[in-house]
Amino acid sequence: MTISFVLFSASARVGFEHAAGGNMRDLSVTAKWSKALGQIFMQCLVLFLAAGLLCAGSTDSQKQKKKKGKPAPEESADKPLIPIPDDRAIDALISEMLGAWQLGDLAGLHKYIADDVVVVSGAWEPPVAGWDNYAQAYQRQRDRTQNVVLDRTNTYIKVVGSVSWVSYQWEFRGVVDGSPMTVRGQTTLILQKQKDRWMIVHNHTSLAQEAAGPQRLAPSQQKPPGDL
Repeated sequence: MTISFVLFSASARVGFEHAAGGNMRDLSVTAKWSKALGQIFMQCLVLFLAAGLLCAGSTDSQKQKKKKGKPAPEESADKPLIPIPDDRAIDALISEMLGAWQLGDLAGLHKYIADDVVVVSGAWEPPVAGWDNYAQAYQRQRDRTQNVVLDRTNTYIKVVGSVSWVSYQWEFRGVVDGSPMTVRGQTTLILQKQKDRWMIVHNHTSLAQEAAGPQRLAPSQQKPPGDL
């Protein structure tokens, strides 16, 4: 807009003086005005370009400041880690479940045991159906037990689609009703994948019958607190 205004003013002045019949008809005067117009045009062009570069620099500077001021995107806490094979995930799940079992942590147990779980114990008794019933039975027996240690060995894991079954041996050591107790047995679990989480839906625990010694304890006397 500045260039157009200057050029228009200068041109108007030359035209006016030429129409008035003054000495502006002289070619030397006209040449002087042409030269002057050229100088004005060049000055305006330089100012225009300088202003444009200044605005561009200011815009780039503002963009850079915005980029620097903008906090880096944080990784979502819910973003999943690198997925691991199902058999390894299930093995880790069982370790965590048995850790909660030894500590008497019902909330920790419930993270891995489904609400509709069915539990078959090593004693001659009906299956326990449902989490609430299992939790009550577990708590009653856990209240009688101290210094619980459980070792798991010889674990076998099979995964087919959204279902898995697991078998392992275990040895329980602890103090039950004030007396030391050692029990060995085996457990078979059935797990189902529910909403991307493996959950225990069936637990069948059996006690190993020791062959040595004529005076073996009855299964009801050998039963550890809760089911493994």
